[in-house]
Amino acid sequence: MPGNRPLDVQLSRRRVLQWGAGAAFLGLTGACARSDDTEGAIGPDSPEVRAFAEAESRRFPGGRPVAYELSATQSDVDIAGTRTAAWLYNTQLPGPILRASVGDRVQVRFRNQLPDSTTVHWHGLAIRNDMDGVPDVTQAPIPADTEFVYDFIPPDPGTYWYHTHGDLQRGRGLYGALIIDDPGAPANYDAEFVVVLSDWLTDRTPSQVFDELHGGWMTSMPEMTSRVLGGDSGDVRYPVYLLNGKPPGDPTVFTARPGQRARIRLINAGDDTAFRVALGGHRLTVTDTDGFPVEPVDSDSVLIGMGERYDAVVTLQDGVFPLVAVAEGKGAQAFAVVRTGGGAAPDPAVTPRELGPPPLTVVGLRATDAVRLPVVDPGVTLEASLGGDMKKYVWTVNGKAYPAHTPLTVHRDQRVRLVYTNPTMMFHPMHLHGHTFAVARSDGSGPRKDTVIVLPGQTVAADVDTTNPGQWITHCHNDYHLAAGMATIFSYVS
Repeated sequence: MPGNRPLDVQLSRRRVLQWGAGAAFLGLTGACARSDDTEGAIGPDSPEVRAFAEAESRRFPGGRPVAYELSATQSDVDIAGTRTAAWLYNTQLPGPILRASVGDRVQVRFRNQLPDSTTVHWHGLAIRNDMDGVPDVTQAPIPADTEFVYDFIPPDPGTYWYHTHGDLQRGRGLYGALIIDDPGAPANYDAEFVVVLSDWLTDRTPSQVFDELHGGWMTSMPEMTSRVLGGDSGDVRYPVYLLNGKPPGDPTVFTARPGQRARIRLINAGDDTAFRVALGGHRLTVTDTDGFPVEPVDSDSVLIGMGERYDAVVTLQDGVFPLVAVAEGKGAQAFAVVRTGGGAAPDPAVTPRELGPPPLTVVGLRATDAVRLPVVDPGVTLEASLGGDMKKYVWTVNGKAYPAHTPLTVHRDQRVRLVYTNPTMMFHPMHLHGHTFAVARSDGSGPRKDTVIVLPGQTVAADVDTTNPGQWITHCHNDYHLAAGMATIFSYVS
């Protein structure tokens, strides 16, 4: 595959549908994914999916009801002095933090007030298939001026997030944090900082950028590259990078007291950007990734790909400190301030010394004993070869650009090894819906994840226990790569 060149957007121009007891699932409509083999597929409206939901209800008999109202609307935002037409949840950027506990019955009444159809995906949660929010796979798209009630039970604590799964809609502002608490866990921190990172377009929409990429338009700008990402670091050079919806010149300020222990929940909601995150004057103790605990490891910084989450704890010093998220390989950064005492805020362009050493990546993580998958030989091995043609801007899995695909078929109650192989020159953060997997290692120590970076020229094997029946998409979380076809279906069959 030829080297990728960045699209420099600074220089270029161009009524209620509800699931409930006894209610029927909304049938799929519209242009569904084209599959070579769907015989025996267990659909989102199947008895197997209903049985899974009933089993989850029995598993968590004391779950309290938790209700949210969520609306998607058009709204302008002011980013670095530029008014931008955005699509937002509850008119906020990012959307409101949604919070529940393990076992709660979460009901989110979603109102679509956008001009286009859309859905909401609950990223990282292994919930029932018909609530996963993938249009024409798990539900019909929600039309403009209609509603849908998402109804699910979160089974695992941790840092998650929610976002649209409509084509190229996320980069317009449709994302927010979703925190699932463990009511039985001891409180081992004094303050909590929820950090949502994103890349932001100020003069065009993601769809317009995609049209230029797909049309073969490129600038003469130098390639964006990163040693830690093994090559090209993205296709788009953004005018600004945001932390909790704020540009570096108008940063979010987190406050606490000296000596307090802070939990930092990092979420990468970006479309095309991996971030290297550091807190000046501190070392991070990484404790969780994608909602699941790892053996604590200290690091100056951490690399977080699109769709990934990392939790870290720090004991805060006295003063004012920069929280910096470098847009890896793109020569810019998102920025916030952590204030525990007096003093002037750091310069938004500051480069903390903690950014010098290589960042922590998934290679340095080990699952805790409590969440390790048992070491067993996988009964099935499935190959997902990632491919691309930059001239045509087509990205593929096993040689096919979604919605064309050959399903990765599985049966229930198997140990499956899903092998992602990346012969391209760009990293791909691959996400599997409806499951967590263990990064495969011979001793079973691989961290539990739902999104993992697959570097150029490398292979990542993911061990999956097939306990959640249905049709599940697996795809690159670079939104432009997904729109160009890098996806397929992890398909349960009877």
